[in-house]
Amino acid sequence: MRIELTVNGERHEADDVWEGESLLYALRERLGLPGSKNACEQGECGSCTVYMDGVPVCSCLVAAGQAQGRDVTTVEGLAGDDGLDPVQQAFVECGAVQCGFCTPGFLVSTHDLLARNPRPSDPEIREALAGNLCRCTGYEKILDAVRTAAHS
Repeated sequence: MRIELTVNGERHEADDVWEGESLLYALRERLGLPGSKNACEQGECGSCTVYMDGVPVCSCLVAAGQAQGRDVTTVEGLAGDDGLDPVQQAFVECGAVQCGFCTPGFLVSTHDLLARNPRPSDPEIREALAGNLCRCTGYEKILDAVRTAAHS
């Protein structure tokens, strides 16, 4: 099947999409957007989080066909013409990026949190990021980055 969708503000088409194929696979392998990571393929780790029509979703759990005609924003789409999004910049400045596998999901989830709540408390940050797992950082630098982005 063919899917047509908008990704990061640009129209895209993908042909020969298998009906059981995930949006994550289509983004990475068919559209050449490797930012979202494939870690668990079960919606447990958050590494593949993207926006679909403005709502964060685990793209490994969304069938590619469900994205037909939809608007998807990946981690690559957070940055603007003038550089990194403040959330991305804060993660770099705070050293919240280590192996980088979980980072795309944390960035999208943090971006969503700050869009809804520009000054979250620590418990609100922890709750918003609870669906994202990291095996490298111990989370403290990630929390520092969220706090920094919230105050930028």
